[in-house]
Amino acid sequence: MKKSLIVGIDEAGRGPLAGPVSVGVVVTPKSFNWRLLPGVTDSKQLSAVKRAEILKTAKRLKKEKKLDFSVAMVSAKVIDMVGINKAIATAMKRAINRLNLDSAQCEVKLDGGLRAPSEFLQETIIKGDQKELVIGLASICAKETRDAYMVRKSAEPKFEPYAFATHKGYGTKTHRESIKRCGVSIEHRVTYCKNCLK
Repeated sequence: MKKSLIVGIDEAGRGPLAGPVSVGVVVTPKSFNWRLLPGVTDSKQLSAVKRAEILKTAKRLKKEKKLDFSVAMVSAKVIDMVGINKAIATAMKRAINRLNLDSAQCEVKLDGGLRAPSEFLQETIIKGDQKELVIGLASICAKETRDAYMVRKSAEPKFEPYAFATHKGYGTKTHRESIKRCGVSIEHRVTYCKNCLK
């Protein structure tokens, strides 16, 4: 059967010391007009303003049923329990399940070392978020959703010392210093913070 849908999958937040990992899954028809979403590429190459603008447009196109997407996140606590790769696989399955995809209709493209459930015809592409627009959009959805979560958490008094809104949980010098000073919070990946606690 000829595949009529393209699915792009990417993750955000593999390396931070705090916060969840996030997986974005985007579905478009093969005939999707990417001129409706100018500027899509690897989320890391875009400004926060541009990413927010693209996500806003993607949400509008989703309402208009021109594309669909889902983002699922898995917490720092689970990452500590099962490891980052299993946490990413769990988030990916959740995001895919929310979209009710028919594997017979879908051709899946994934970034880097990611693997979709085995029932899908799939291709893993190195630097796929730069080479395939559908993966680039998945990376933007994943990153923007995760960043928004970290900004919300930053506003809670108990997380104030960590300034999550500034670094989104990544291991900046000021973040590492705040961990040394205050210890870890429930949003921290304890297994990632060991060097900061010495």
